[in-house]
Amino acid sequence: MLDGLWARGSATVRELIEDGFNDLAYTTVMTTLDRMYKKGLLTRSDEGRAFRYVARFSRDELHREAAGHAFRQLLDANPESRLPLSFLVEILSERDRQLLDDLRMLVERKRRELAQPKICRKEQ
Repeated sequence: MLDGLWARGSATVRELIEDGFNDLAYTTVMTTLDRMYKKGLLTRSDEGRAFRYVARFSRDELHREAAGHAFRQLLDANPESRLPLSFLVEILSERDRQLLDDLRMLVERKRRELAQPKICRKEQ
């Protein structure tokens, strides 16, 4: 359903059903959107007797947030922080060696940023 909202920009339940979710019951779409709204993923405004829903996050923002949440849980679940990091390195190397180079550059950039005095970081 988020794909439908991202494609349209905003939609009512009826508009989403007309746009391709016609295999789902109206109440199913309505309940799902309401739950997503209550979880903070959507905003909504009154439109007659219905609500118009808008995604609060872009696809990239949502993926970034989900990945960050998952990685924080992984780090919090294991007192040995090297283990989740070794998993990350292993997964990256299975996918593409370039990702390891990208990770190295990101780590180096973050180290330089953290090495700057706090006053300079606030000004940037």
